[in-house]
Amino acid sequence: MPVFTRFRRSPDTADAVPPTAPGAAPSSDKSAGEAAPVSAAESPTVPAPQEAPTAPAEEAAPDTPADGKPPAPEAEKASSAPPDATTPAPATPTENTAATQDKATPGGGRAARGDGKAAPAEHRATAEDKAAPGEGNAAPAEAEPTTPQTDDPSQTTPDAATATPAAAAEHKAAAKDNTAPGKDTSTPAEAEPTTPQTADASPTTPQATTPAPAARAETTAAPKDTAASAEDTATPVPHEPAAPDAATAAPAAPAKDNTAPAKSKATAEDNTAPAEGEPSHPVRRTTVLAVLWARIAYWGRWRSRHPRVARGLYWTTTLLAVVLVLGALLLPNTLSALHVNRFTRLPAEAVVGAAVLLALPRRARIVLAAVSGAGLGALTVLNVLDMGFTEYLGRGFNAVLDWELLDDSQAYVEDSLGRTTAIAATVGAVVLVLLLMAVMALATVRLSNLLARDTRKATKATLVAGTVWITCSMLGVQIAGVPFASDRAATALEIQARRVRDTLRDEAAFAKEAKADAFGNTPGDQLVPDLRGKDVIFTFIESYGRSAIEDPVIAPGVDRTLEERTAALAKAGFHAKSGWLTSATYGGSSWLGHSTTLSGLWIDNQQRYRTVMAGNHLSLTKAFQKTGDWDTVGIMPGVQKGWPEAEFYGLDKVYNAFQMGYKGPKFSWSTMPDQYALEAFQRLEHGRKRDKPLMSEIILTSSHQPWAPIPTSVGWDELGDGSVFGPIEKAGNKPADIIADSTRSKQEYGTSIQYSVTSLTQWLERYGNDNTVLVFLGDHQPIARVSGNHASRDVPVSIVAKDPKVLDKIAAWNWTDGLKPARNAPVWKMSSFRDRFLTAYGSTPHPSEG
Repeated sequence: MPVFTRFRRSPDTADAVPPTAPGAAPSSDKSAGEAAPVSAAESPTVPAPQEAPTAPAEEAAPDTPADGKPPAPEAEKASSAPPDATTPAPATPTENTAATQDKATPGGGRAARGDGKAAPAEHRATAEDKAAPGEGNAAPAEAEPTTPQTDDPSQTTPDAATATPAAAAEHKAAAKDNTAPGKDTSTPAEAEPTTPQTADASPTTPQATTPAPAARAETTAAPKDTAASAEDTATPVPHEPAAPDAATAAPAAPAKDNTAPAKSKATAEDNTAPAEGEPSHPVRRTTVLAVLWARIAYWGRWRSRHPRVARGLYWTTTLLAVVLVLGALLLPNTLSALHVNRFTRLPAEAVVGAAVLLALPRRARIVLAAVSGAGLGALTVLNVLDMGFTEYLGRGFNAVLDWELLDDSQAYVEDSLGRTTAIAATVGAVVLVLLLMAVMALATVRLSNLLARDTRKATKATLVAGTVWITCSMLGVQIAGVPFASDRAATALEIQARRVRDTLRDEAAFAKEAKADAFGNTPGDQLVPDLRGKDVIFTFIESYGRSAIEDPVIAPGVDRTLEERTAALAKAGFHAKSGWLTSATYGGSSWLGHSTTLSGLWIDNQQRYRTVMAGNHLSLTKAFQKTGDWDTVGIMPGVQKGWPEAEFYGLDKVYNAFQMGYKGPKFSWSTMPDQYALEAFQRLEHGRKRDKPLMSEIILTSSHQPWAPIPTSVGWDELGDGSVFGPIEKAGNKPADIIADSTRSKQEYGTSIQYSVTSLTQWLERYGNDNTVLVFLGDHQPIARVSGNHASRDVPVSIVAKDPKVLDKIAAWNWTDGLKPARNAPVWKMSSFRDRFLTAYGSTPHPSEG
């Protein structure tokens, strides 16, 4: 228990100074040798907490005030406060001791620093001033365990006994009570209740780093110091009588005879002059970083302020994490399979993943959960790409070959919807992919932490789920028509792995296949001898497929056009036969259909296409060049950059989108109307006089998706430079109005096919002659949104000529007369057309070995 020590007078001092009120102001008259007595009864007090422990003094030495009045009851009650705050410290026997006792620090005393300057206000009135052993000072009170501080008066110098008045910025009322040294401030200040204070974190002295108790009753509640730690706050202490002087109010240390001026309370810092060895400049305790950190810490503790909201948010995010992970594990890879019943199954991957995570230590568990989540996000991206490729191209996404097609997709969006939309879509897709992987990783980590909260329950639940999955799998249990036990994620990974494996194997096998050619060594004079002297035109109509002729929504208009154009050609002396070819592509990648038809090889992916283009396999068009009897030309309105494929196709000259003199508007993806492209072909090549017949390859693009706007036919003499199509383009539909509407897409697709077929057959009717042979066909079916989810890959193919001998050569093919092939007409693979055509028109096979 703390006890009072007997106050012993120094021979050089007067009677002990009676306890002053906590708010007593110091007398700053240095010439005075005695302090003005202040009655304890005159000092207002703050009621002490009821449970604050007090220690009875061994020897009470109450001092009688100078006025001779007994102390007030409040003062008597306060005499039981801890002795280190009420008992005057033994005075140092110096000539200045008396002056020291006469001077009371403002606000009840201030601790002296080692250099004679006042310590920060937060530490000037500690509830425990533990003296060094053997100095006779009282032990600290047990109710207030603070860091022991030195209170040895013997360590002070005569000048150190004079306390320096300073006003801390945290005490709002202190400014009016404190004065500069040398002035008489003996009027006591009113006591005010204190509030818990934030300890001062200024690096002034070692003692200053110890959190101090609350200030005396004369100080007001100080604002919190944002630079200090949120935990370093002082607690209020019971009311105590004020210390008689600064030497007893705070630990004393060797001091210099200089003082620090009082600072304005408006300043945000309570810096004091540096001691020896410290920097000469003041140390800022409040910085922008400290304020920011304090603000972050404040918001970081929002859970403790709003526990109900925090709990609701926790379970909400956990539920979302469960939905994300299970959704990714059960997500199908086709739009047609995207139904609710697909997400009511139990994924085996979740059971296995939970078992593995439960068996791992914390760090390994978190790492594995994060990696697995990111991988699950990547698998989700692949599933979405599968959906898109199946919808547009009729096949899944190939992780090895199809990345370069994304650039073509971006170009298609730009041509159809504008550059701004294309850029926004590209950036949005990249951000979405990265965000999906990050969120999926966070979701799996959260679920792994949920498992780790109660491993016993989690282990039991995992065992039960595993048992249920095995049982349902063995019994074939189904819910809403699909098996309850699912391994969808594992199946998706297996599909992707198989595609990669097959692609890598196919590369070597196809390279060998492409070197073998039935007509590779055939001399030029033995190639297509039955077509000598004929102008042969191979024309591909974009997206012209079986659905255009047989779909109940599309077919009526297209069939009517085919019948009308067959009759018009027959009137002009032309006749036709038609059949079916099964395309190597679907919904897009037209160049795969072109190359398959003309190379005689099945080219269904980009790798095969590159292999063929880099080889010396004989294409059907190049066979005409090889004979030396034809000029060869290409009309490519869809080509808008370099096109090295011209060499493979044996084209002497190629006209791209910028070389045909077109000055009109684009029609979505199509750079010019088919009618203008055909008229340009007539003007640039077909209508010219020449020594050799002409073999041409023409690609028509007006029927390319999104089928809005669609050009309409104008008079052939009105075409000019294409400016006539300006008003037509402005009056047409907008792509955004068509692209998402399946019914309107079908209708507009049919209209585009009618326009392309009409333009081509009108050109033939207008410019064809007895030596003209036209072969035209579709390159692939339209996308699934138009052709249907289970549509075939068949496309119509027709051969038209005036010379009956041309059609007689293919009589054995059993094709249908006219431009419309019968439903039961022969169907061949597109890759077989080259050899059949070369053979039908007299070519002699001379194979080249692979």
